Amino acid sequence: MSVKPPPLFDLSAKIAVVSGAASGLGKAAAGALAAHGATVVMLDRNEAGLAATAEEIAAAGGRAVGRLHDTSDVEAARRLFAWVDTEFGRVDFLANIAGDGVMADPLAITPEQIRRVLENLVVGRFAHCREAASRMFRQGGGSIVNIGSIGGVTSLGRGHIAYAMAMGAVAQMTRELSTEWAARGVRVNAILPAQVMNPGLEQRIAADPALGEKFLSGIPRGRLGTPADIQGLIVLLASDASSWMTGTLIPLDGGNLAMNAGGTIGPSTTGDVT
Repeated sequence: MSVKPPPLFDLSAKIAVVSGAASGLGKAAAGALAAHGATVVMLDRNEAGLAATAEEIAAAGGRAVGRLHDTSDVEAARRLFAWVDTEFGRVDFLANIAGDGVMADPLAITPEQIRRVLENLVVGRFAHCREAASRMFRQGGGSIVNIGSIGGVTSLGRGHIAYAMAMGAVAQMTRELSTEWAARGVRVNAILPAQVMNPGLEQRIAADPALGEKFLSGIPRGRLGTPADIQGLIVLLASDASSWMTGTLIPLDGGNLAMNAGGTIGPSTTGDVT
C-alpha cells in the first residue's frame, strides 16, 4: 500500500515568528503563513495594527497572537524567545521584516543616524536570528528569512546611504549565517524587494509623481509591488518544499535587477521571431 506524502506547503505543525506584522509585507506574510496552517507570533510596535491583523487571521480560521515588540532591542529579543519557549516550546520559522531607515544626504547624515539604522536593520535582526537559531538547533532544524532590498546589492541614490549600507550588511549576514548553520539544519535566506506600495511610498509618489515614473521605468513587469506579492515566496521558504535552499538572495522586483540600465521595456524592436 502506498503512503501519500505530506503536502509540500503544509505548515500546520510549525510555529512562525513574524516581525512587522501590523502592516505591509509583514501583515501579508503573517496571513499567508496562517492560511497554510502555521501558528504565527506577530511582532510590531503598532498595537492597533497587530490587533487588526490578528482579527483578520482569526476570521479566516487561522491562529495568531500579537506581541508589542521593538526589533532593534537585543534584550527584547531574548525576552521574546524565552516567552516563545514557555508558550509553544519551539520555533520553526523566523521572518525578519520590520525595520526603519533614514533618508539623508551623505554629506549631512550624522553618525548617530547611521548607528540607529544599523542597530535597527542589522544588529537587532542578528539578535533575533541568533535567538531563533539556538532553538532550531535543539529541535533539529528551521528556517530564517531576512527581508533585504535591491538597494542592498545595487545603489539607489536619493539619500539612501544609511539604508543601503544596512541592507548590504543584511545580505552578507544572510550568506554568512547560512554557511555557519546549514550543517546544523538551519536555513537562512533573504528576500530583496524593489518598490512595494505602502502608505509611506504612496505619500512620496503623491508629492513627486516623477518618482513613481522613475520606479516604473526600471520594472519590466510594468507595476510596483504590493504586499501580497511576498505571500507565495514566504510560504515556500517556511515550508519543507525549500529544504535545499539556503544562502540565497531572492529578488522580488518585477525584473528590476535583471534589466540593464540601458534596456528598453516592451516588445523587441527587431520584429517578431517566427
